[in-house]
Amino acid sequence: MNHPVIPIQAISTIRTLDACRQPEIDRGTPASLATETVTLTIDGFQVTVPQGTSLMRAAIDAGIQVPKLCATDMLEPFGSCRLCLVEIEGRRGTPASCTTPAEAGMTVRTQSPRLQKLRQGVMELYLSDHPLDCLTCAANGDCELQTQAGVVGVRNVRYGVGDRAVAGITGRHHLAHAKDESNPYFTYDPSKCIVCNRCVRACEEVQGTFALTISGRGFESRVSPGMDEPFMQSECVSCGACVQACPTATLTEKTVIELGQPEHSVITTCAYCGVGCSFKAEMKGTQVVRMTPWKDGKANEGHSCIKGRFAWGYATHKDRLTRPMIRDRITDPWREVSWDEALSHAAGEFRRIQSTYGRDSVGGITSSRCTNEETYLVQKLIRAAFGTNNVDTCARVCHSPTGYGLGQTYGTSAGTQTFKSVEHTDVVMVIGANPSEGHPVFASRLKKRLRQGARLIVVDPRRIDLVDAPHVKADFHLQLKPGTNVAVITALAHVVVTEGLVNEAYVAERCDPKSFQQWRDFVSKPENSPEAMAEVSGVPAEVVRGAARLYAQGGNSAIFYGLGVTEHAQGSTMVIGIANLAMACGMVGREGVGVNPLRGQNNVQGSCDMGSFPHELPGYRHISDTTVRSQFDAAWGVTLNPEPGLRIPNMLDAALEGSFKALYVQGEDPAQSDPNTQHVAAALSAMECVVVQDIFLNETAKYAHVFLPGASFLEKDGTFTNAERRISRVRQVMPPLSGKADWEVTQAFANALGYPMHYTHPSQIMDEIAALTPSFAGVSFEKIERLGSVQWPCNETTDEAGTAIMHVGGFVRGKGRFLPTQYVATDEKVTRRFPLILTTGRVLSQYNVGAQTRRTENSRWHEEDRLEIHPHDAEERGVKDGDWVGITSRAGETVLRATVTERVQPGVVYTTFHFPESGANVITTDSSDWATNCPEYKVTAVQVARVTQPARWQRDFSDFDRLQHGLLPEHAR
Repeated sequence: MNHPVIPIQAISTIRTLDACRQPEIDRGTPASLATETVTLTIDGFQVTVPQGTSLMRAAIDAGIQVPKLCATDMLEPFGSCRLCLVEIEGRRGTPASCTTPAEAGMTVRTQSPRLQKLRQGVMELYLSDHPLDCLTCAANGDCELQTQAGVVGVRNVRYGVGDRAVAGITGRHHLAHAKDESNPYFTYDPSKCIVCNRCVRACEEVQGTFALTISGRGFESRVSPGMDEPFMQSECVSCGACVQACPTATLTEKTVIELGQPEHSVITTCAYCGVGCSFKAEMKGTQVVRMTPWKDGKANEGHSCIKGRFAWGYATHKDRLTRPMIRDRITDPWREVSWDEALSHAAGEFRRIQSTYGRDSVGGITSSRCTNEETYLVQKLIRAAFGTNNVDTCARVCHSPTGYGLGQTYGTSAGTQTFKSVEHTDVVMVIGANPSEGHPVFASRLKKRLRQGARLIVVDPRRIDLVDAPHVKADFHLQLKPGTNVAVITALAHVVVTEGLVNEAYVAERCDPKSFQQWRDFVSKPENSPEAMAEVSGVPAEVVRGAARLYAQGGNSAIFYGLGVTEHAQGSTMVIGIANLAMACGMVGREGVGVNPLRGQNNVQGSCDMGSFPHELPGYRHISDTTVRSQFDAAWGVTLNPEPGLRIPNMLDAALEGSFKALYVQGEDPAQSDPNTQHVAAALSAMECVVVQDIFLNETAKYAHVFLPGASFLEKDGTFTNAERRISRVRQVMPPLSGKADWEVTQAFANALGYPMHYTHPSQIMDEIAALTPSFAGVSFEKIERLGSVQWPCNETTDEAGTAIMHVGGFVRGKGRFLPTQYVATDEKVTRRFPLILTTGRVLSQYNVGAQTRRTENSRWHEEDRLEIHPHDAEERGVKDGDWVGITSRAGETVLRATVTERVQPGVVYTTFHFPESGANVITTDSSDWATNCPEYKVTAVQVARVTQPARWQRDFSDFDRLQHGLLPEHAR
């Protein structure tokens, strides 16, 4: 599609808006959600606020500042600092404005000689136990104590300052207390602590970890991680909430200590998981000083996790490759070349291969880490410039069953709710997900709701954190055997149907009656009862019945699920089963309910939306639809092939068969992330031209012939779409280290192939997406700038900001469709040779294949993948905690260190996949979902035994890794 060039002024305006947002105002206490209002007078001004608003917030809303230290609008009011005292006409004393609600008719004074004197006296006490090193302090310019001392007008301290005498007087102090520098990201300096409790409350109220406390009494009170432990030995998860809350330099980022205070900030979106947190990149020039969560970010509302908050240093890591490289064979040294030569070489190779082996002998993989605009361009490049539909994305190996299952039942391939919707949920069912590790910011929101009284059902083979966490305990834990999800979901449905728990009115109004009756007859069969399925799943019938009754009768019930649902041979069947259960109970289409897939990568939702599957164009419209295809034909100036292309597994198989010869991979690493690693490596080795576009020499790049340097999220403009369907801006804060953003590289590749693309800014690409995709028709950079974010569907039929809750009043497909979910046992069965079942997952500090997080200090928390094994299974094999064990499957063998734990049940072992040398996917097999080919990562039959040396594959991997790094140009090694 040809676009008029956006005037420079317009592009400049887009970027100017990014960097010039007004500073965030801290209103002291959270907003009241009441609809009724009260009117009062503050300092002579009439103020109207929602009922329940604190006097402090009422004043600040009116532009009247009240001194404060312990108060912040991220936390409930505490009233300990005594600086925010006010006078109320007709009342005795000077109450704290943060804990006093506004009432109709009140007359309030925030300033008077009496208040001034009281505040000065309080501040003198704070300063008497605080070092006066303001000019050299890391918080200079960002210290609330320093600011408020100036506001209240302290000019001397009558009690001495620390160890300095004033008029011969010195008092007790804590200035000799040593710093705790154990955490790699921030320091704790107790000598500067004013015991405001903000950090402790943030850990409790916002994060929900309860890792901090106040130890000691009276003057000896101090913030303590755990039982007076260093931070790194405590239960602290380094989310940064305490650092964000601290009003002094007590808790300070080490980057601020090293670099000083930032001088401007840019709002952007995190490039880790599918929560899609908004951050302020706080900068000095083009150098990031720190990343702080943005309070107005709809997905995170000012909270963060260790990855988004601190693990951004990979963007400038020494391993970054920033120059294009080519070579003829993967055993040849890399040769650095210009962009033009690299792209011309790649284009020439693709043309040669297609002329020799046919148009469909090439293909590409889009990225779930790149922006919507970049992903759209890659699939356009493949379909229009390559002339093939051989395009796929990493969602193939994670959430492709979500797309299929929800599409079949509801008519659209995405979650139904916002994250905030959980605040209205009464019963939460978490299936095959571990939010505390994989989606920690959502987990904090969820735990807060659970602490408020919501009930919890966990369906997981492991005892995850949510089963029994601080102040959170599951009502039911359905600890099923891996591979029996469908048996359990069908048994839950059996209870709902046979005990009369179906929401008959909802089903009659909203669902297809014929399919419902067929489903009802199916699940009612005795063989689908909890009693019949107990032997299959290992879950006692009474537990299944209790969970089903709670879900159906508990009020607003919501399901959140993860890869423990989709990465199975019956992944699509399980998603359908979840959708069936929610419809039968009337739990779709309003606040507090819904079916919500927890997406793994930052833009895996967007990569699917943008047409990355071989059978679908952007917006999930089938390539065989003549009307849809003709729109793209006209816009792109080509005639598209109506036949779906190859999926990733098909591409790899075809490469080994000799018919698939070239692959373009942007921002993905199938050599590490896909199952049966040796099969993937053999397929990549069989190709004549592999082009990898990435920021590091990842595992796939070791098999590449052309390397195109990519750009990190800090180096580009565009949008990400999170698990809520929320489209948020990604904004460039530094120039691309390679000289090009990823979309510019793809465009240049297309031009080298003879297919013209002439975009000058990513906003133009989004305009094209909107013009061709009905669900994105109302999306534009300009609208996102005004509203902060939008949610698709976003068009003329929705609110301006799009659709927060899906299927309100009716399903996208019309009537909701029920489908039977017959349980079929996986082919991965335990045998005498392989008597254990391996399942996989993630840890908090690492992310996906680890390419980003392994290049940060996050490895201090998790420096290797380990195998969890139950004490019973360990004892049978003579395995002790920390022993090296070999794990063997029908696909291969690897060696990991053992962790003996009761988190796993007997007969089940568990590991993560963040380190390539671990070889977790060497042992996973080619078993996959019947509908989508999503690999069955969660069920692999294995044997475990003590060993004394690495596996043969690991030794070969080490040799190959050493070879490939030795082939890099000397300065890049």
